[in-house]
Amino acid sequence: MKSIYDKLSIEVSRNTTRSYSTSFSLGIYFLHDRLRDPIYSIYGFVRVADEIVDSFEGYDQAFLLEKFKKDTYEAIEQGISTNPVLNSFQQVVRDYNIDLELVETFLESMKMDLEKVDYTDEKYQKYILGSAEVVGLMCLHVFTEGDLEEFQKLKPYAMKLGAAFQKVNFLRDLKDDYQVLGRTYFPGVDVSNFSAAAKKQIEKDIEEDFRIALKGIKMLPASSKGGVYLAYVYYQSLFKKIKKLPAQRILSGRIRINNGRKFGLMINSLVECKMNLV
Repeated sequence: MKSIYDKLSIEVSRNTTRSYSTSFSLGIYFLHDRLRDPIYSIYGFVRVADEIVDSFEGYDQAFLLEKFKKDTYEAIEQGISTNPVLNSFQQVVRDYNIDLELVETFLESMKMDLEKVDYTDEKYQKYILGSAEVVGLMCLHVFTEGDLEEFQKLKPYAMKLGAAFQKVNFLRDLKDDYQVLGRTYFPGVDVSNFSAAAKKQIEKDIEEDFRIALKGIKMLPASSKGGVYLAYVYYQSLFKKIKKLPAQRILSGRIRINNGRKFGLMINSLVECKMNLV
């Protein structure tokens, strides 16, 4: 029975999420149970594509990404894939009528990571759109459960939240992106001489994204608000920790939130949502 394979496919996406991101796994846990598997499936798809361009060094990454892209579209068209992650993802695309343009835009941003890109403001915005904002919109299709009017109302806020998360990731991973992968995403920033002024300007941009995003989180349905708010709180905490550090400290190692702190944030977020403080 295909239902057994579909169940296995979702389990693979769930395990992929848990293996790569404890923070998003916690956020997903606080979604309504009917929304969890679709979000696991989206994250699994995004994670595999990201790993192809980030971690598969020594292999033909361009070939693998192109094959992954081809397999993705075939899975969506056929309604099945022998790749469990794509099998679970195609089901979400079909069930929630996710626009294929969002999938294409995401995969194009992944392709940018295979090239040495000199990030201008325009290319930076293009990468943020593809790598983060459209992922937020895929998730929003699930959160709004087919209500297109609600989707359009929340769309700009979901995009800002995705952008804020990605920019925090850029700051957190500045050292590895620059020294290991040879990437510099922030336009006009000399990472080898990362200054306090440059860091401050980036932080100002992120603060504005978070400010706008929070307005949208407050308008989310109860079925998704708690989980999204927890992810927001976690990233806000990480961002605040980064803000307190001098610019050169960012280049000395990856900044993390320990599991004890994450647990505390989880409890506080849950209480705030239960008391309708969000």
